[in-house]
Amino acid sequence: MHTTITVDFLRLDVDKNGDLPLPRYMTESCSGMDICAALEADLELLPGAIRLVPTGFAMALPDGFEAQIRPRSGLAVKHGIGIINAPGTIDADYRGEVKIALINLGAEPVTLKRGDRIAQMVIQKVWQARVNVVERLGDTDRSAGGFGHTGR
Repeated sequence: MHTTITVDFLRLDVDKNGDLPLPRYMTESCSGMDICAALEADLELLPGAIRLVPTGFAMALPDGFEAQIRPRSGLAVKHGIGIINAPGTIDADYRGEVKIALINLGAEPVTLKRGDRIAQMVIQKVWQARVNVVERLGDTDRSAGGFGHTGR
């Protein structure tokens, strides 16, 4: 059983982007919605290149939620395409076009086409922390031990 919320989507420039699907779950049990590229022309992503790819939509998340933009595993494994700031965060008060910051970590150029599924979006509950300034932090078994300190 899924808990659901409503997210409002706005297709930007309906005449230009009406052919593109809005983000959608590809199966009933998916946690992420696939996002398509709203490219006007093919985009060659050279090795090491970073590009901001338009999606042709904006959205309104309910207060207390965020959208996390994550790489698609198929693009990552087959071509080395990732999200440079993975996971990217879209805050509930952002209303501009969603754009995806892709990076080619592979050894070969990759050509992206209009409508290609380039990322996935997961909606998450957000908790805001109250900052509490203290004179001392409590001790733990690890305390200030750094990366790899636990030996695992």
